[in-house]
Amino acid sequence: MNSYSPDQTEVEAMQSRIRAAGLRCTAARLAVLKELSRAQSPLTHADVSERLVSQGIDKATVFRNLVDLVDAEILSRTELGDHVWRFEVRGPGTEAEQAHPHFVCLDCGGVTCLSDLDFDAPSRRATSRVGEIKEILIKGVCVECNPVD
Repeated sequence: MNSYSPDQTEVEAMQSRIRAAGLRCTAARLAVLKELSRAQSPLTHADVSERLVSQGIDKATVFRNLVDLVDAEILSRTELGDHVWRFEVRGPGTEAEQAHPHFVCLDCGGVTCLSDLDFDAPSRRATSRVGEIKEILIKGVCVECNPVD
């Protein structure tokens, strides 16, 4: 687990973002948002629940808050070909502006955000002739499963 812990200013910004979306800023909702903010890649409901059980937050509460935060467009929800929803914090801008590819390892199932790969405006325009691209998924074998010499 990542050791990142948001400072007070970041926590206040999260609280403001929740309230600005028209939601109450409950302890459970804030805990879910903090956990996803510290994540290096999208997390499943099970991942988030496992990390928050020690705080007395049950699986049903985590799920309700994940759905609420997705509906409020604070989180995005994606399915990467394995029928499991994963959640991550949305950045500023439209869905298309913040979309980024994900890499899924075919051996271990690990997911990595490739947010440094830019699906830029010219690329989006070029693909518009086939439809609107919602997600880019790259599958392969990660370096942990297949070390490169």
